[in-house]
Amino acid sequence: MYVKNRWLIALSAVGIHISIGSVYAWSVAAKPIMNLFECKLSDVTLTFAIAICFLGLSAAFLGHFVESKGPRKAGMLAACFFGIGVTTAGLAVRFESLPLLYLSYGVLGGIGLGTGYITPVSTLIKWFPDKRGMATGMAIMGFGFAAFISSFAMKKLMSIESIGVEGMFYVLGVIYFLVMFCSAQYLSPPPKDWLPAGYKAKLDNGAKKIKADLSQLTANEAVKTLRFYFLWLMLFINISCGIAVISVASPMGQELAGLSAAAAAGMVAIIGLFNGFGRIGWSSISDHIGRPVTWTLFFIIQIIAFLALPKVSNPVLFQAVVFLIMTCYGGGFASVPAYISDLFGTKQVSAIHGYTLTAWSAAGIFGPMFLSTIKDKTQNYSTTLYIFSGFFVIALFTSILLIVNIRSIKAKNLEPAVCLT
Repeated sequence: MYVKNRWLIALSAVGIHISIGSVYAWSVAAKPIMNLFECKLSDVTLTFAIAICFLGLSAAFLGHFVESKGPRKAGMLAACFFGIGVTTAGLAVRFESLPLLYLSYGVLGGIGLGTGYITPVSTLIKWFPDKRGMATGMAIMGFGFAAFISSFAMKKLMSIESIGVEGMFYVLGVIYFLVMFCSAQYLSPPPKDWLPAGYKAKLDNGAKKIKADLSQLTANEAVKTLRFYFLWLMLFINISCGIAVISVASPMGQELAGLSAAAAAGMVAIIGLFNGFGRIGWSSISDHIGRPVTWTLFFIIQIIAFLALPKVSNPVLFQAVVFLIMTCYGGGFASVPAYISDLFGTKQVSAIHGYTLTAWSAAGIFGPMFLSTIKDKTQNYSTTLYIFSGFFVIALFTSILLIVNIRSIKAKNLEPAVCLT
């Protein structure tokens, strides 16, 4: 029986994520669109907010579609939505229509984002039972690195007079569609009861043991558990604070650390790299130290980092702290699918992951808006950063509660059944 190469499965997943992750480079097109439309920056950035909102909503509603129809069809659907959304954004530029921009890139592109984001997750977890965190981290790392790659492509295309902003969307829309559609063709779950060759040998000789999942639940069963909401809240806080820092990284660096505009712009570009490295790094570490310990470390690190950031005036040290925060931000995204499979099993990982990603939709709106509101009232970033540190204290407490909950369930699972005679 022919068995596909699991590393090519992982590469296919990266192909999808590196395409949809281009959404993080939206700010590169924001100012040129603002100048063409003669509108406010907030009008253009609303497109990004709509896309992130529909990412979370489509991930939640289409998670069951991914489970029932399989990753290949789900990946093709994602390619269609995202490709059409990006391409149609070119028409929005041609007609200088904000509503069409919101509908194309925001709604259609956002649906493609959400579907494409969750499509490879459960497949990778099944192909890599021995390296769950690393496998999902590889794919989601592509999402983090995409901004770094796409920003250069967008700038280059827009600088060519015959292409411009409108043509840039046409070219990239077609490229993203082809990469995603072709990547989806190779995606499929492994054969039933399949295990990697080396892993199977270790199991047979007793060198390795399969770590049992805490439970095997459907998505509808998972959302009725307390641990689902613990994990949702932890992800919400991690994303809210991280995405808020991303949204103001440049002006905050200039105000707190005295960075020049050019140095601040360079820091923003490098943030994408640390976001990507954090995804593969932390998710791989989580395979060795466990997801509960990894997430607890995220919060301890960020409590200290957000408390320190307002007091750091040295430009190099300031950027180092921001990059550290970004690794935790990316690491949270990459390790959460494996955490979900640890807690709820592999029965409906994509659907449960989709429900969990509604935290991203909420955080994408809450984080930047909360920071900008406090900044407007206090005229400084320090107050918000201290508040964010307080949020991470709540997240740390939640993580400890989740660990207690996990141990309680494990203890119950070990209890011998009572035989009635």
